[in-house]
Amino acid sequence: MPPLTAPTEPASPDTSPAEAGTEAGTEAVSGFDAGLGLLRRQDPEIADVLLGEAQRQADGLQLIAAENFTSPAVLAALASPLANKYAEGYPGARYHGGCVYADAAERIAVDRAKALFGAAHANVQPHSGSSAVLAAYAALLRPGDTVLAMSLAHGGHLTHGAPANFSGRWFDFVSYGVDAETGLVDYEQVAALARHHRPKAIVCGSISYPRHLDYALFRSIADEVGAYLIADAAHPLGLIAGGAAPNPVPFADIVCGTTHKVLRGPRGGLVLCGEELAARVDRAVFPFTQGGAQMHTIAAKAVAFGEAATPAFAAYARRVVENARVLSAALAAEGFAPTTGGTDTHLVTVDPTPLGVDGRVARDRLAAAGIVLDTCALPYGEGHGEGRGIRLGTAAVTTQGMGTAEMARIAALFTAALRDDAGETARVRADVREIAGRFPPYSR
Repeated sequence: MPPLTAPTEPASPDTSPAEAGTEAGTEAVSGFDAGLGLLRRQDPEIADVLLGEAQRQADGLQLIAAENFTSPAVLAALASPLANKYAEGYPGARYHGGCVYADAAERIAVDRAKALFGAAHANVQPHSGSSAVLAAYAALLRPGDTVLAMSLAHGGHLTHGAPANFSGRWFDFVSYGVDAETGLVDYEQVAALARHHRPKAIVCGSISYPRHLDYALFRSIADEVGAYLIADAAHPLGLIAGGAAPNPVPFADIVCGTTHKVLRGPRGGLVLCGEELAARVDRAVFPFTQGGAQMHTIAAKAVAFGEAATPAFAAYARRVVENARVLSAALAAEGFAPTTGGTDTHLVTVDPTPLGVDGRVARDRLAAAGIVLDTCALPYGEGHGEGRGIRLGTAAVTTQGMGTAEMARIAALFTAALRDDAGETARVRADVREIAGRFPPYSR
């Protein structure tokens, strides 16, 4: 079992994550170990899976931009008896009895989310980011309405009009993109498309855009054409919580997000809005798109919101961005081509073709060396589209305590791992294990 430590209080530069473990974190891990012992006796097959996954996470560099390590307190809430409770409806208006503690957990989560993001209303029930976007559409739109959103080839999400997704089947999506020269959002194109198509809603947000969005400009474009503005802030939400990214709440009619990624909570969704849309949003989540809430996850969201309101989390968010900027610059020096010339966020997206490989080949070779990341679409150039680029994020490695020195070293390992050489791959894998071993995600 890999060591487990609470990442809520980031270690100082001279303190290892293992040394920074708290008494509460140790207790949570002891309970987790006890649970695994029970599982080992009852279901050794699944116990092996969980232990294997824990080892995988501790043994490599986790650079998937949508992933992070939760604190032991979040894990404890996820494994709590609230997992047993059925609680359809909202606090004070449930369809099941026995919800006194479920109501308390949800009220705490809602109050903390509203305070954290400065929102008048928060719905913490969505099961995922896609569920949150579905609820936003359900609250504001009707099938067949026109929606303006970022093109999937330029970094948009499945819920921004993919033909295989509910969004592409139920609504008429028009796509905007990024400028071919700068890689930045083409706001003139956004405005022109909005004036021409008069959409019912405009969606601002992306899964692979490493720069801050101009929410005020999006708001002015939406107001000009009489459209709702929906901010899909799934990726930057944790940075927003930590004060390291601009907040869309004052500008958007509805803000959708996820509670994992940089926010470092459980996997789940969140919807923020003003009082005027609160009832519509709540009805769109339940009963329109979801049934009973996952109360253990909501309790874990409350824990994460509480952690994100601390000065320690704000410092963490700033380090995430600093690490991403250093990693992006170091990769550029190694021959990769960062999109937009760099990053403002936790995201780094690069084109590996100058090194003779596309995104899929790069991902596979890096994975063989213990470096885990995603591919992404690149909008322009030969063979543009999904899979040509690679997307990585610094949230998880920053939670582990890694800093700028490790980012520079990781960039050098990228280049070595891309050589089609089994011996070189083995050497990089050994170096990756050495780095990961010095920064365990959790410690007893």
